[in-house]
Amino acid sequence: MENKTFDARGMACPLPVVNAKKESEEMTNGGTLIILVDNEIAVQNLTKFGNSKGFTVSSEKKTEKDFTVTFQIPENSTTSTPAAESAAPACTPDSKKHGLVAVLSANTMGNGEEQLGKILMKSFIFALTKQDQLPEIILCYNSGASLTCEDSDSLEDLKSLEAEGVKILTCGTCLDFYGLKESLAVGSVTNMYEIVEIMENAGTIIRP
Repeated sequence: MENKTFDARGMACPLPVVNAKKESEEMTNGGTLIILVDNEIAVQNLTKFGNSKGFTVSSEKKTEKDFTVTFQIPENSTTSTPAAESAAPACTPDSKKHGLVAVLSANTMGNGEEQLGKILMKSFIFALTKQDQLPEIILCYNSGASLTCEDSDSLEDLKSLEAEGVKILTCGTCLDFYGLKESLAVGSVTNMYEIVEIMENAGTIIRP
């Protein structure tokens, strides 16, 4: 059992949860993890995450911008069960979820203030890199084509996903329309026939 404190103040969503997940996974002997945050949204997100993991979760508001979220993490069982042994992979498992397709049809997420939409899209793509199961394919079209090009704020995250085996495809017509074909920096070019075919065969499609 161990006690750890992690300072997530000043971190934008979803970094408090991403880092809390990493810190908690390292506490294989269980113990207490205290996360410091500076807003109530982070408290809510961390509480939801902790509950989903079966931790005992408590929180405290000290000032308007000073909160603590505490996870009581149980000790992991080291006893192997037949089911666990039979399910244990012989090699590194495929982290991609087959049939899961992410569609990025714009360089912003949602409707409203453009700058906020760009921040949300960047956060969404970053959050994708932290999922236990990654998309099998990411489709980018319309203004979403710019996300895979040079100077994109999400370029490194998309390259990280590609390195994990995620197939990233960008509409060639869209690249031509926006004058970006020479700027494509990750993935490859696709066409509308392939986009429709992938969508038709997808098990799940997520759209930010």
